[in-house]
Amino acid sequence: MSASYAAADCWTMTRRELAHWARQPVQVLVGLVFPVMMLVMFGYLVGGGRAVDGAYVDYLVPGMLTLTMVFGLEATMTAVAQDLNKGVIDRFRSMPMTDGAVLVGRASADMLQSAVGLLLMTGVGYAMGWRANGGPGAFLGTLGLLLLLRFAMLWIGIFLALVAGRAELVQAVQILVWPLGFLSNAFASPASMPDWLGAVVEWNPMSATATAVRELFGNPGGEPGHVTAAVVWPLLLLAVFFPLAVRKFGRLGN
Repeated sequence: MSASYAAADCWTMTRRELAHWARQPVQVLVGLVFPVMMLVMFGYLVGGGRAVDGAYVDYLVPGMLTLTMVFGLEATMTAVAQDLNKGVIDRFRSMPMTDGAVLVGRASADMLQSAVGLLLMTGVGYAMGWRANGGPGAFLGTLGLLLLLRFAMLWIGIFLALVAGRAELVQAVQILVWPLGFLSNAFASPASMPDWLGAVVEWNPMSATATAVRELFGNPGGEPGHVTAAVVWPLLLLAVFFPLAVRKFGRLGN
């Protein structure tokens, strides 16, 4: 099929996912509000900022923006598994449709929700006293880095959902999201951790993005040179898991 047909198929599947928002608004709202609750809880109730220079909220908000790119993956994973179990994907695959358009549509809708979530989180951060000290270009570049990480994480989740096949198994797989999210520098500097744990945190792709976000925003914890790592890590993950997901989708039922 030509690129125009492939784009039309992907847009049709994206509109299908967006239509679900109107029918299930509570699920969308929970996905947007949960990261805000985490930000408020850590900013006002837990606090801390071990080994952080400056105001903790300036360190916390970029970390929470990064962590938000992992939250909600289970919703996408569960939706893919449910479509498999209900036979919806089998119907789509029987149509003259581009392979993977269903998956791209799901990912596109998720990216739209993620962009809305980022804007909501930055607004709450400003209300809490956090400030982005970079210019408009740095701000847009930061949003691009965050969404790139989200896109890479989405395809990992989609691949795992296709492998799991059932919503019950997805629930077992999705617990891996929490260690990945919290074994990062979102809440505390690796300098405050034991050496072995700090090394694990430093190698977490989320930590590279969080540090790059702090660098671009001019917030505490930013270090020069991490922008490159924040681009390379997601691209490597995409290079591995995007083709794996599309190939696994194409082999369903074989």
